[in-house]
Amino acid sequence: MADRAEVAQGSEVAEGSGVAQGSEVAEPAESVPAPRDNRAKILISSVVVLVTIAVAAGLAAFLGRSTKRAGISGGFTVAAGELTYRSTVLGPDFGKLVEVRIGAASTAVPTVSTVPCERSYTASRVLLCLQSEGSLVSQAYAEVYDSSLKQIKKLAIAGSPNRARLSADGRMAAWTTFVYGDSYTTPGASTRASILDLKTGQYVDSLENFNAFVDGKPYKAVDINFWGVTFTADDNAFYATMGSNGKTWLMKGDFKAHTLNALRENVECPSLSPDGTRIVFKKRVSDDVRHPWRFTVLDLATMRETPLAETRSVDDQAAWLDNGTVMYAVPHDDDPGSDLYAVPADGSGAPRLLAANGTSPSVTSG
Repeated sequence: MADRAEVAQGSEVAEGSGVAQGSEVAEPAESVPAPRDNRAKILISSVVVLVTIAVAAGLAAFLGRSTKRAGISGGFTVAAGELTYRSTVLGPDFGKLVEVRIGAASTAVPTVSTVPCERSYTASRVLLCLQSEGSLVSQAYAEVYDSSLKQIKKLAIAGSPNRARLSADGRMAAWTTFVYGDSYTTPGASTRASILDLKTGQYVDSLENFNAFVDGKPYKAVDINFWGVTFTADDNAFYATMGSNGKTWLMKGDFKAHTLNALRENVECPSLSPDGTRIVFKKRVSDDVRHPWRFTVLDLATMRETPLAETRSVDDQAAWLDNGTVMYAVPHDDDPGSDLYAVPADGSGAPRLLAANGTSPSVTSG
């Protein structure tokens, strides 16, 4: 496990945003790091730095060839009913957040913000943005903005941004990072899931500090990883994935009690529906590393699973467009971009293009 992330204090959230003013971010309790080979750790870190530099340089050169814009600048607001996502239009707006009205055609021209993010999520006029700064040595941050795009919190976090989520009222923020740039599609992966209460300032930098239970018994292992947090409406209960010993579980967490209980095996990257009754997740259906997953919806009352009509293996934490539709990003084959697709949550229909050149979608709650 990597060292705790340092916290950089930012300004506070404006009144009416659902976030208390004057709150301080509490440091999480110390946790005992799993033993690691220092030589391997140094080698991995060095390789990651070199690869990151090479990729960043190559991407900058590639994007510099295009002057295409992602949409119309100005007028971006974190407003209810907007579909917000990260633009992957190759050009000067690559990585910036854009928005379109829900129900607009896939060809609608988005409004472009000034905020670049690697992962993002919006809720109740609050924006959570994960972003890395620096070239030779990259430092990741979790940034929180109000509806006017005023930055109100900035925290240094460990690793490379991977997932981001807010609770429906914008109070609870969560993110997942790859601590050493690993991918959980390969053995020895290292992911970290963190949660911040924006009202009280309580901060847990790793769910590994919680007590986990499987079949009612405490579960402890040196290879435990957590990722893909999604919140319920009460701002205390949440769901996440726990991985260990080649297995994954859907865990239900209690933020106040610092506990996590396993509900079901073979569930990754859960996302709770707006009405709180279902979870869309990635189900591992194959040992083929090129096509391991299928999006599936789990009814929490009956535990019945419904495979969705999207048959491509998509590595994303799907989000909900509405109570009957889920959305997700499908990478392009020939460039760094991706497109947003939507599919019915009841297993019917077929995937449809929601927005071209986008990733990390969310619908801002009211």
